[in-house]
Parts: sequence; C-alpha cells; structure tokens
Amino acid sequence: MAKLKITQVRSAIGRTGQQKKIVAALGLRRLNQTVEHEDSPQIRGMLDKVSHLVTVENA
Repeated sequence: MAKLKITQVRSAIGRTGQQKKIVAALGLRRLNQTVEHEDSPQIRGMLDKVSHLVTVENA
C-alpha cells in the first residue's frame, strides 16, 4: 500500500474542536512536523477536513 507524508504547515489555534482533534489524531503536534501514514479512505477523509492546515506528498 502507498504511504503519505503529511506535514503541518498552519496552526490549529483558532480552529474548530473537530479540526484540532483530527490534527492530533494524525500525530501532528507542532508546525513543520512530518508524519507518514498508509494511504486509506479514512486518512484521506481526515485530510479533506484539514487540507488548509497540511500538505500531503506521496512517500
């Protein structure tokens, strides 16, 4: 399965509670932090909700 590199590029401060929880569930704690996840429909759905806060690359 393909991997995704997810980097937080904007702060979650001032965002809705749901968006903060999604960023935390992705494993992101601070700006410019990068995490890798397997590409799945669940992860893609989470990324759709916070696409304005993160960048996504294929790993």
